[in-house]
Amino acid sequence: MGNDISKRGRKILRKFSRVSSKARAEGKEHIRENLFQRFSHIQNIKLLIVEWSLLVVALILLAVTQAIWFGETYADDVFVNGGTYTEATIGEVNSMNPLFAATNSEKVLSRLMFATLTKIDYSGHVGMGLAQSLTPDENGKVWTMKLREGLKWSDGEALTNEDVLFTVGLIQNSAVNTVYGSNLAGVKVSENEAGEIVFTLPSAYADFASALEIPIVPKHELDDAEPKALVEDDFSNAPVTSGAFMFNALQPAGTSTGTVVYLSANANHYLGEPMLNSFAVHTYDNSEAVVVAMNKSAVTATAELSGAEAEAVKSAVYNRRDSSIDSGVYAFFNTTSGRTKAKELREAIRLGVNREAIRELAPGTMELNYPLIASQITLGSYPAIPAYNLEAARAKVAEISGDEPIVLNIATVKSGYLPAVANKFKEELAEIGIEADVTAYEETQDFVANIVARRNYDILIYEIELGAEPDLLPYYHSSQASTAGLNLSNYRNALVDDLLIASRETLDNTLRAKKYESFLEYWVADVPAIGLYQSNMIYLYNKNTRTYGDDVRLVTPLDRFSDIKNYATARGARYKTP
Repeated sequence: MGNDISKRGRKILRKFSRVSSKARAEGKEHIRENLFQRFSHIQNIKLLIVEWSLLVVALILLAVTQAIWFGETYADDVFVNGGTYTEATIGEVNSMNPLFAATNSEKVLSRLMFATLTKIDYSGHVGMGLAQSLTPDENGKVWTMKLREGLKWSDGEALTNEDVLFTVGLIQNSAVNTVYGSNLAGVKVSENEAGEIVFTLPSAYADFASALEIPIVPKHELDDAEPKALVEDDFSNAPVTSGAFMFNALQPAGTSTGTVVYLSANANHYLGEPMLNSFAVHTYDNSEAVVVAMNKSAVTATAELSGAEAEAVKSAVYNRRDSSIDSGVYAFFNTTSGRTKAKELREAIRLGVNREAIRELAPGTMELNYPLIASQITLGSYPAIPAYNLEAARAKVAEISGDEPIVLNIATVKSGYLPAVANKFKEELAEIGIEADVTAYEETQDFVANIVARRNYDILIYEIELGAEPDLLPYYHSSQASTAGLNLSNYRNALVDDLLIASRETLDNTLRAKKYESFLEYWVADVPAIGLYQSNMIYLYNKNTRTYGDDVRLVTPLDRFSDIKNYATARGARYKTP
């Protein structure tokens, strides 16, 4: 029995040993097949991982590149807020009070820093400035004005009716002697119960809106100033303003440059803050100095150069724009003294002066034969002006002069084409037997006081502003034939006086046109002046800037700033939705 158990145990042990051996062998084979033999696939797996990683990176880079490419494709390079604009002007800055602006530099500063009640808009017509509305009564004698709401000065103070009434009072004060004195002569101003300002005129005036293109000054800054010493007040050196820009700093004149006035954007401007951060006015003594500055690309722009002077600017950074302005150059005859008092001589000169030859010396300008231009008013007809006839003019002059030679004094100013035109006029006179001396003056207060006011000339070749709307009373009414008036010919004709007053008072444009047609008949017959050409303004400006648009009609050169809010020098990207 015991032996059987022993045998059976040994059999079980042997069987277990065989099973165990087989299990070990199978386990080794399983490990070899499922572990060690798979090591050879790891390299393939690693390569696959790298390939997929590179593909993912490539897709990311492609997406980024595409985003950048599409971003650039749907972005515009446009003008943006910021930057500084600099302009070269001629003349000293003696005062920054706009009521005394006399030089070109002072006028530019006045336009940039001070808003006016009315203003010339981009179409060349009178529109509203600080005024919200301006309404005449049925007779055109009482005009009611309402200011815009929420007006402010650059220092944050409110701009109100009190400032307007205060400014009008200064303008009408003879002790102040402002350049706007004639605009409001005889006008009574008051405030009504509705908070409106009422202007009562001594007589009806159809174009009174243009007379209100006057800058307003702050009462809270100038109320304590003596009127006769107003120009010397500290305000003249650092004014509080209402225009698109406010005063920042002044750099005194140096050895090679004039005064530089730095302006900053006015956040309180009634039309909104301009795109430009700042504006700098660089002043120069004369056009030659401006040409030098432009050739050094020292400024952004200038409106101070004539055609020949503009051609002398060789810097490639500038564009040129020629714009007609509502000003005219005339040869004004002194009709009350000297040889030109005789109408027969004036007729002979008009007959014998080749105006086409004179106009060739003023390239870019337009022909001008009358004291009105088509953009001001539409007339049914114009009277004929005798055509150029050299032989007939010579005969007339010979008959008038007899044995006594005719010698005339021609005066003009050193501005633009005027000196060359005056000398050509002299040559034309010589062709018909008249001697002439030409004197070109600097356009200073002395010139105005001693030459213009005293009519110290036989012929004055001069440029006058014609305005957005026709108003010839200042230039041809007998009341203006005085030292204080602009009747540069000292022309007197009672019938003309009546026509000019009636034209001023007539609100109906059709009837107004008829009266001007009648006036022109007398103007041609009496020859107080000869029309030479309508002026233009040459504007040189940096190619990388935005200035006034091609559709802006200029009445005066200063109207280039009518759209100053949108002038720009800085550029940036503007993205669009694909």
